[in-house]
Amino acid sequence: MTAGESQGTPEQPEGGSGDSPFHFTDKRKVDPTTGAPREGGTGSDGPSGEPADPLDALDFEPSVEAVEDSELLAAKAEAAEHLDALQRERASFTNYRNRALRDQEAARTRGTQDVLAALLPVLDDIERAKAHAELSGPMAAIAEKLDASLAKFGVERFGTVGEEFDPTVHEALMHSTDADAEATTVNLVVEPGYRIGDKIVRAARVGVVGPE
Repeated sequence: MTAGESQGTPEQPEGGSGDSPFHFTDKRKVDPTTGAPREGGTGSDGPSGEPADPLDALDFEPSVEAVEDSELLAAKAEAAEHLDALQRERASFTNYRNRALRDQEAARTRGTQDVLAALLPVLDDIERAKAHAELSGPMAAIAEKLDASLAKFGVERFGTVGEEFDPTVHEALMHSTDADAEATTVNLVVEPGYRIGDKIVRAARVGVVGPE
């Protein structure tokens, strides 16, 4: 028997005795007579002679639940990315808005300071006229309206006789002593001071009296 003829597999018919002859099933992929490949063979090659894919017989189709879970995870990841981007944009816009508001307020304060500095000579003349009782009638009403208008922009006048001297807000032009004085105080206001909020536009120019 040749090597090509030894590819059969002995089988014993069902119900037969041990003395019955064996039958062989020919499982050879090549016809021994013609030498052509047999179709439907049990070897590893397909009918066309190309290697068969060993995974063809396996079921790798994903289940519906697995597909839905995968799509849900992808959608959640994309939503998280969009939410993160939205939060960053919102934080950036909030910072920009706050910075813009601060810049606007600073520009407004600077503008008010410039106007106040230009009006200081006029305001000083009005205060001197008040001190000498020279301001009355329509001019007194105009002076009151001017003070009210400045107050709307946060302008505050300070410096009065009797208050304690503070070098951060007062400019002492004259100094005298008094044996009965216990602290240095303002006894004369030459020119009142003006401030806008915490910003001193001009210190009050005063005369002071203090202990010997």
